[in-house]
Amino acid sequence: MHDRTGEDAGASKALAIVLFSVGSLALAWPWLSGAVTIPWDAKAHFYPQLQFLAHALHTGQSPFWNPNVFAGSPQIADPQSLIFNPPYLLLALFDAAPGFQAMDAVTFAMLWLAGVAIILFCLDRGWGAPAGLVAAFAFANGGSAAWRVQHIGEVLSFCWFGITLWLLARALDRRSVGYGIGAGVTAALMVIGRDQIAYLCALALAIYVVWEVCASGAIWARLKAVLPPLIAATIVGVVLIAVPIALTIALAAQSIRVDIGYEGAARGSLPPPSMLTLIVANLFGVDGPLKDYWGPPSSLIWGPNELALARNMAAIYIGALPIAAIAAIGFARGALGRREILGLTVAAVVMTLFAFGDFTPFFRLAYQLPGINLFRRPADATFPIGGLLALLGGYCVHVALRDRPRSRTAYAVEAASVAFLLCVCIWVAFDKGRLQQATPALLLGASLLAASGLALAVCARIGARNPSAALLVIAGLMTVDLALSNGPNESTALPSSTYDVLRPDTGNETIAMLKQKLASNPAPDRRDRVEMAAVGFEWPNTGMVHGIDHWLGYNPIVLKEFAEATGAIDHVAIPEQRKFAPLFPGYRSVMADLLGLRWIATGVPAGELDKTLKPGDLVEIGRTKDAYIYENPRALPRVLLATDARKADFDAMIKSGVWPDVDYRRTVLLENPPPADTTPRPVGSAHLDSYANTRIVVDAEAPQGGWVVLNDVWHPWWTATVDGQPAVIERANVVFRAVAVPPGRHRVEFTFRPFGGVWAQLRALF
Repeated sequence: MHDRTGEDAGASKALAIVLFSVGSLALAWPWLSGAVTIPWDAKAHFYPQLQFLAHALHTGQSPFWNPNVFAGSPQIADPQSLIFNPPYLLLALFDAAPGFQAMDAVTFAMLWLAGVAIILFCLDRGWGAPAGLVAAFAFANGGSAAWRVQHIGEVLSFCWFGITLWLLARALDRRSVGYGIGAGVTAALMVIGRDQIAYLCALALAIYVVWEVCASGAIWARLKAVLPPLIAATIVGVVLIAVPIALTIALAAQSIRVDIGYEGAARGSLPPPSMLTLIVANLFGVDGPLKDYWGPPSSLIWGPNELALARNMAAIYIGALPIAAIAAIGFARGALGRREILGLTVAAVVMTLFAFGDFTPFFRLAYQLPGINLFRRPADATFPIGGLLALLGGYCVHVALRDRPRSRTAYAVEAASVAFLLCVCIWVAFDKGRLQQATPALLLGASLLAASGLALAVCARIGARNPSAALLVIAGLMTVDLALSNGPNESTALPSSTYDVLRPDTGNETIAMLKQKLASNPAPDRRDRVEMAAVGFEWPNTGMVHGIDHWLGYNPIVLKEFAEATGAIDHVAIPEQRKFAPLFPGYRSVMADLLGLRWIATGVPAGELDKTLKPGDLVEIGRTKDAYIYENPRALPRVLLATDARKADFDAMIKSGVWPDVDYRRTVLLENPPPADTTPRPVGSAHLDSYANTRIVVDAEAPQGGWVVLNDVWHPWWTATVDGQPAVIERANVVFRAVAVPPGRHRVEFTFRPFGGVWAQLRALF
């Protein structure tokens, strides 16, 4: 099949994009129709982030600080907040309460856009529309993009990678500063994802650029020619990522997740046998009940190990057609070693070795690269692996259609190379005693591989005279294949009703009761907090959807001092995740009271979480199908006026768990209080005039002065004024805030200023 130019080539390009669009719509329809929704982190973690962002924007508030989790969190610095994610930011701007379908639609739209970019990349390389169509389907609907679609941030980083690759290639090929700027923008959007996928995809792009410069032989001439677009891309990218990256680096230094040790990262290594899922998607039973899964690393038939990977992380099927082409053309004919594709081949090999983690020496070397120790799973490299294999598969299809073998022997060798892969899968299933269980998947895999070989043969015969028919054959096969092999399953699709509690208009009785209790106890100084522990995976971030201040949450980034003082960890879905700390030993404690922890919903009786709980410590006020609900009647107001200050060593308190025996309604603990004044002071008062995400106004009556104590987590990016004059926010009562006020009536205003805070931190370093 010969490459076509002019009008025919344009028609083929248009048809390829149309067929890819139709196939992508068909593959995404179960989610877009609302029958199922992208589950797990997509809903339990990212959907509340989207709701918080949309609500903040539509109520005229800033989304930069989040009061609904962990007693307050710097949302702008959180890579998962979606604030710097244009597709979701636009959705939040246009929809005050985005639904599940809208969020899922944005994800699939971005995958479609990345697929279109892959088609254009292949066409620019002269590979032809069939190759582009194969690569686009495999890139957008295969590998981790399909099996780990619930990891919204990582999927978006992967999508930007595909788009950046196309723009970058054009910038190099055409020596275009304009395309260089475009590549810089999309690369920045990828890096702003601030996850390991973005890191690894940036590395893959770097390998591609190096090869493109070196492959021509005239290295210096080529470098001189492409330097302007590369410089333009770099400048634009650095400018766009500077602020988000600085914010996140600063937050990482303040959080419990500073770096991941080698041993911890190695637990996220991809077992090499997982690569067999490239050949037979459901070989190990990954899309069935968990009890039937027999693949590595979770099944004991592979021997004891300390790996920590969910089963879907080891599923990387991209379609039978690209894999058959890679086996028959890439390996049997040696096409993967050709100069025009070798850069992508090298990148795929590097990513595969990285994904294997501790199974090869390569990862120990790669771990020395700056930034690798911030991520916990080398297996995340399955994202770029899938993308690169999609491109290699497309290229091999191009070679297969362009260069037909000259002998039957060549055909036999190519067919044998594909059959060999299938035989390896059969042997592994037999060796592990799971041949009977794996037989349906093996039969499907064999059928799809055979159909792929037939499709290549048919397209090679008809492609030159009827390219539209060839494209229809490829689109039909890829759509059916990916629908059967990568269709909705427990890892990627659950009924929307599973996450009903996360709907803004939910009728969930537990949420309704908590809201009713919060609304029925108003006071000018109160903003009571809630705990929802061990109720379910989707519960910890519900506060962000319903405007409830949950002192816990679901996020891998938790402020370190707060975590050490309270025992908060990144999740609290099951009883084992409800941790207490020496300074917060139980529900009857000073810390619980200072947090204003008034209402507690637990999936099991509270006594099973807090073994120190005694009768009367909490008052059970109700029971729903989800939870036991309790009241802590000792919970303190959100804002207090303290008239006495005591010196305290907060680090020592965190270790010992000993609180001074004082009245915390009138006394505040400070690290450096003024000289003690034993003169009794008249009791004052403080109340909340207004409380918004990033601006809190407190009116205080302090006859002889004192401290306004705000029981929100202390953070260096908050500033304060007293009657319009700058004031210092002191760290108070270990993790909270206090501002000194002179005698009289005063207005204290707290304002969150992240950019000034980061700038001050940078100046302090230099």
